[in-house]
Amino acid sequence: MIFELNGRSIEVEVEPTVTVLELLRGELGITSVKKGCEQGECGACTVLLDGAPVTSCILLARQVDGHRITTIEGLEENPLMKELREAFLRNGAVQCGFCTPGMLLAAYALLKENRKPTEEEVKIGIEGNICRCTGYVKIIEAILDAAEEIAPE
Repeated sequence: MIFELNGRSIEVEVEPTVTVLELLRGELGITSVKKGCEQGECGACTVLLDGAPVTSCILLARQVDGHRITTIEGLEENPLMKELREAFLRNGAVQCGFCTPGMLLAAYALLKENRKPTEEEVKIGIEGNICRCTGYVKIIEAILDAAEEIAPE
């Protein structure tokens, strides 16, 4: 199978039961994609599939053949992602960091579509991502802060 990972073409052979999470972490060394619940509930394994956030733990690797996967590493120099990372730091939205890559990707996907979300829209945008440390208030504040910074005048 062939797919795009963070802008690079990847060709791999995978067994039918291998998930995208297992492929990314185990075979390709992408450690920002975390293994959490393995049931698609916690969001720690979130990646962008053709720009949309998905949980990679329940997505079979063969399903991404011909598609584009983006992880946090693929957005390292992206201005929107830079602003999100800075806003998370400014607002104290990072504690243990386990959920952070998935949370940032969900927030990125939200702000790509909606540059000025309401608090309720932010909550909906990150609802598939669980954080056991922050209580979400700081995360929501950080996303709204980033939105304010990137919103056109």
